[in-house]
Amino acid sequence: MAEAVSTGASGKVVITNVGLMLSGDIDQPILQADTVVIQDGLITAVGRAKDCNTSQAQTVIDAQQTCLCPGLIDSHVHPVFGDWTPRQNQIGWIDSTMHGGVTTMISAGEVHLPGRPKDIVGLKALAITAQRAFDNFRPGGVKVLAGAPIIEKGMVEQDFKDLADAGVGLLGEVGLGSVKAGYEAQQMVAWARKYGIQSTIHTGGPSIPGSGLIDKDVVLEADADIIGHINGGHTSLPEAHVCELCEKSSRAIEIVHNGNEKVAIAAAQAALQLKCPHRVILGTDGPAGSGVQPLGMLRLIALLSSLGNIPPELAFCFATGNTARIRKLNCGLIEVGRAADFVFMDKAQHSAGRDLLRSVALGDIPGVGMVMIDGIVRCGRSRNTPPATQVPSVQSHPI
Repeated sequence: MAEAVSTGASGKVVITNVGLMLSGDIDQPILQADTVVIQDGLITAVGRAKDCNTSQAQTVIDAQQTCLCPGLIDSHVHPVFGDWTPRQNQIGWIDSTMHGGVTTMISAGEVHLPGRPKDIVGLKALAITAQRAFDNFRPGGVKVLAGAPIIEKGMVEQDFKDLADAGVGLLGEVGLGSVKAGYEAQQMVAWARKYGIQSTIHTGGPSIPGSGLIDKDVVLEADADIIGHINGGHTSLPEAHVCELCEKSSRAIEIVHNGNEKVAIAAAQAALQLKCPHRVILGTDGPAGSGVQPLGMLRLIALLSSLGNIPPELAFCFATGNTARIRKLNCGLIEVGRAADFVFMDKAQHSAGRDLLRSVALGDIPGVGMVMIDGIVRCGRSRNTPPATQVPSVQSHPI
């Protein structure tokens, strides 16, 4: 079910007959375009078919008037090794999540490793190992950005430099280790930022043994780059405190599937009212005690749209372009130069919605008809979503 990084290039790929193109850009969520041209995994043209050079393509994909969207980016996962999670003793969860439209995952810490080392040498070694392993191994083709150490008391500035020099670019959730005070976290977050390492802080009640309550004052004092699961993972802070975080902090507002759904809606609505929707990013926070959710990202988008009255095209931006920009990723947007990571969707068969966007606004998750990563088709009709009304077709033309 899982596979190593593909060593082949996509060659020239042309996607035509797109019915709806979601850009991932929250300032312009829908593109007036029906064609995308790809060369060796990167987008080289976006527009109308008549304006694009579609000749001599090795692969032509007829989208059959379905929706083309950037591949979803899960901003908050907890991988361990390979495509296995000890949290639920499940094999193939990453590949299965790809069938839910996810093409990139970002680790918030490899916390579920049995016997996870908590000494400074050990936690650094684990982070470097996880970063290297997932850089070389991509289950289902999914890009897993791993190697996110859980910081512990006693770490000094040199430790963060060592991590950065070794290629580690993330911190796991601040608060899952022994560092829980705001002033301690603030110092380590600043060291991490100095060396280009992005940080996420746990928000809310404890999630696993060893974690603890991280309240709004600690979050504000620590000033991590990402307010991790602002709606709790699983237990949320009071809604008023969450809205205060949205207002007083300028950092990313991360909403997760495995959190408080009522507060998820409140946080997203607060960001819109504060006119900072670009700060909202989405994740699943899985695997977790509630299991693995291959469709967690799609379910969260449908939740925010249907019960939060957020236009679905904006909710898709939360899960794509917003995350790409905040995380500094070369994916998540349909624009020239970006990675050709896409999910093709249509409304689920027999949905009450007249089209994909309306069906999501009514609370139905879409059907996935195809997933592409780096210009290479990774799956056709999803084995996990309800069947899409229409699916793309593929034609290969060897040159």
